[in-house]
Amino acid sequence: IDHRNRGMRTRLGCLSHKSDSYNDFTAILPDKPNRALKRLSTEEATRWADSFDVLLSHKYGLAAFRAFLKTEFSEENLEFWLACEDFKKTRSAAKLAAKAQRIFEEFIDVQAPREVNIDFQTRELTRRNMQEPSLSCFDQAQGKVHSLMEKDSYPRFLRSKIYTDLLSQTQRRLS
Repeated sequence: IDHRNRGMRTRLGCLSHKSDSYNDFTAILPDKPNRALKRLSTEEATRWADSFDVLLSHKYGLAAFRAFLKTEFSEENLEFWLACEDFKKTRSAAKLAAKAQRIFEEFIDVQAPREVNIDFQTRELTRRNMQEPSLSCFDQAQGKVHSLMEKDSYPRFLRSKIYTDLLSQTQRRLS
């Protein structure tokens, strides 16, 4: 048993060490991180601190926030929010129910593989909404998850090594 615990500690140590070193932004920035870093201005990265929605609306801000959530093992919140944003763009009535069911089973249902943290009332309202799926059937759940990320994860992201290192990289380029 002790041997297995040591192995687990070693693996967890590697994980926590890896999540702390962000001089290499290949894990954070999509497609060609070096070019992305050159394009990302300090002003843009600083603006992410203005509001959570500014962060979510910026391609690289979203990527950095996703990387941060992965280090906290809570990326399902962002993935659910993004799935809802995509779902709202569904124009085909035929695809609507199937897409809604997929989102519900992946994120909302009890014991879902990537279950988001929402209260019982919201989960039940969403379950009832699934009887006749519409573009707004996830609105309340999505709002709760957005609020949770904004109040909890977003402030921690702004203090994280990921964000501060990214800002340093953009500022270093200017000097």
